[in-house]
Amino acid sequence: MRPILSLALLVATAAQSAPRFPEPGWVLAQLEESPSVPGPGAETSVPPPPEHPAPKPERPRAPMSRPAPAAPAEAAVEPALAPMEDTAPVPEVVELPGRAQEVAAPVTPDDAPLMASSDEAPRTTDARQQELVNGAPLYNPNVSLHIVQKKRFADESKHELALYPAVIQVNGKYTNHAGTALHYSYHLQENFAVQVTGQYNWHTNESDFNLELIDKVREQAQAASSLLLVWGAQAGVEVTPLYGKFAFLDDKLAQFSLVLSGGAGVGSTRHLIRPEVSNEVEGRRYTVPARFGDTGTKFLGSVGGGFRLQFGESYALRLEVRDLIYTARVDKVDGCNLADFEKLEAARTSGQDFGTLQLSGSCKYQKFDGVDPKTKKNYREDIILGRDLVAEPSSDVLNNISFYAGFSFLF
Repeated sequence: MRPILSLALLVATAAQSAPRFPEPGWVLAQLEESPSVPGPGAETSVPPPPEHPAPKPERPRAPMSRPAPAAPAEAAVEPALAPMEDTAPVPEVVELPGRAQEVAAPVTPDDAPLMASSDEAPRTTDARQQELVNGAPLYNPNVSLHIVQKKRFADESKHELALYPAVIQVNGKYTNHAGTALHYSYHLQENFAVQVTGQYNWHTNESDFNLELIDKVREQAQAASSLLLVWGAQAGVEVTPLYGKFAFLDDKLAQFSLVLSGGAGVGSTRHLIRPEVSNEVEGRRYTVPARFGDTGTKFLGSVGGGFRLQFGESYALRLEVRDLIYTARVDKVDGCNLADFEKLEAARTSGQDFGTLQLSGSCKYQKFDGVDPKTKKNYREDIILGRDLVAEPSSDVLNNISFYAGFSFLF
């Protein structure tokens, strides 16, 4: 019996001195709080545990048959085990290829233009922001004009009829011209057209400077410098090397084109024979108007350029400058050449009838014969003036630079 008691006491002493381990429930709770490390590969990933796991049932302890003896006072009390530290690195999140990723919607800037395609819905429902001029929103000045696109209205295969009510000469040193022109164009291509132009100058006279020379020093400019153009007709071409557009009134667009033209034709000319003078007969003074002589038709050419400003599809404003070039050789006046004037002067001196003279078929001698019933002016006095014009013919070329302002209609 004594050996059995000694053995039991030895077992109790060993149990008290053995290290104590935490309870099974506390260990499981610490394991659940520590992050789980996924395995290598998407197939081994473990879904996260539920937020409130069910507590593990504790294992019941077996009742002791007898109370354990008290530990000796000198026995050192071992410190409790510290909780396990989470020393594992935080795993990197790996997106699986089969999962849909959420992408943030793009932010549309305020100055972005609207969709050009009719299949797509507009980015805005504001009526003011949807107001467009060829795809550019008017509400934003940064993009309203910064666009490049084709012409709004095509010119190909269109007819254009232009009227120039005012045609004013701008280089009138010895002559002054003012008239009206009518212009027709057919646009074969977008930038190329054929044209026909007719012009009539309802005011043609020598300049004030030349008239002053005649009045004070009895001199005047040569015919090559002072030949007057009465009317002209020519055909040519017109090209449009560049075009563009601009905005006005904040929401309107106008289309402009640079036009270059050239043509050739014929024109009728005349020259001043005698300026306006005063004629005194039997104590009465009469004002005799200026006398002009017909110098025939001349070759006429032109080159020019300007702008065409188009409003809408059918109306345009045209501003151009053209240089009319024609020969200034004067070898006939009213159809009479130098030989005719010499015969007329001889007949005037002798008082012979002009109808009996052998003159050229084109000579209109009636304009140098008779007396004007209103002014009592004897036309035979103008024969010597006409002779001086054809005595020294020249072959110079005269430049008549004029400004054309008008409008046109396209159809």
